[in-house]
Amino acid sequence: MKSIDELIDDLLTLAFAEDVGDGDHTTLSTIPADAMGRQRLIIKEEGILAGVEVARRVFEKFDPSLKMTVYINDGAHVRPGDIAFEVEGPVRSLLQTERVMLNIMQRMSGIATTTARYQKLLEGLPTKVLDTRKTTPGMRMLEKMAVKIGGGMNHRIGLFDMILIKDNHADFAGGIPKAVASAKAYCKANGKDLKIEQEVRNTEEILQAIEAGVDRIMLDNYTPEQTVEAVRLIREKAPAIEIESSGGITIDTLRAYGEAGVDFISVGALTHSVKGLDMSFKAV
Repeated sequence: MKSIDELIDDLLTLAFAEDVGDGDHTTLSTIPADAMGRQRLIIKEEGILAGVEVARRVFEKFDPSLKMTVYINDGAHVRPGDIAFEVEGPVRSLLQTERVMLNIMQRMSGIATTTARYQKLLEGLPTKVLDTRKTTPGMRMLEKMAVKIGGGMNHRIGLFDMILIKDNHADFAGGIPKAVASAKAYCKANGKDLKIEQEVRNTEEILQAIEAGVDRIMLDNYTPEQTVEAVRLIREKAPAIEIESSGGITIDTLRAYGEAGVDFISVGALTHSVKGLDMSFKAV
């Protein structure tokens, strides 16, 4: 299995392949090969900055001679007019890396900003906001990195680092007890040390999940009022089990779920429909 660094490198290779192709002919035809220059990343919208270190990798991968000077680091609160960093070197390289870098930084900063807004609504509570697998294909590692920069937590990265038994899995397996028992046997047989989470739809399934000995219970599409009762039941019978709320939770209802006492709230909107943070890369 590839490491996170290898996956990011693959993404950058693809990004340059689809953007630069066999050459940026506008730049190659108008800019002399020996022209040197400097550009700066200017913030145009208030938010949380994310992607600075990935931007560094963009420049290093395309042209190691590019020199980056960072003024504002990942996770900082930025405002219009702030200068995040400057990059100096061959003008041709600056122009050819501009769009790839901006696409990544705008997307990551938008996600970090959205995550910070959601997490702030849970201020004073132990509840943490989680991302989901509703990510842009190929950009999952960067988007989940942005969630952490924004103060949230990552759920599982993919299908490989946690067992999440959803309703379809349980139904096809013959019920929650059979599904969980099978998952535990699979982990033992294959030397896997994976947490097991069970999605539940009603009180009967909660009790089955507790009896089966899962690590986390996901309350799927519960109302805040139903969540209060479910949390009370789980805490009474199995206080060590983590509790997650999921399904249809909006920025307006988030606080109510946190106050119901869950440990985590998963929100697909952190990544699937976020707006990029406005910024530009301008010549000095």
